[in-house]
Amino acid sequence: MAKKPETATRIADNKKAAFNYFFEERFEAGIVLEGWEVKSLREGKVQLTDGYVVIRNGELFILGLQIHPLHTASTHVSPDKVRTKKLLMHREEIKRLIGKVEQKGYTLVPINLHWKSGKVKCDIALAKGKAEHDKRDTIKDREGKREVERAMKDRSR
Repeated sequence: MAKKPETATRIADNKKAAFNYFFEERFEAGIVLEGWEVKSLREGKVQLTDGYVVIRNGELFILGLQIHPLHTASTHVSPDKVRTKKLLMHREEIKRLIGKVEQKGYTLVPINLHWKSGKVKCDIALAKGKAEHDKRDTIKDREGKREVERAMKDRSR
């Protein structure tokens, strides 16, 4: 029997990032985790909204990603929910990112965590911050779409 291709399933999304930043490029990176963290991710006990990516000594690290430990965690492990986690990417991609992040206004933001072939992957984006008026435009567009959907729904009744 042929195996079904495994689809990438989402663990957590950073919806706040799309509101605060314009995404220029997206990248997928592996993430170094401990055993208890993987178990917690399977249960969905993760918060990505305050996370951000930094570059130290030519390596990528994600800060602010909170993985809440399970109550059934092992007794010999002392879990730290805000531990700095290393991201895994090819060296050439990291060098290219370093050059772009050094430009004014660019930063690296985690977008989501997902499973891919049994491993946890993190989508990160090279992003530029939005100004206040851009955020207001986003809100106005979103509310306009809601009104159109409501009108269409009422009309179809």
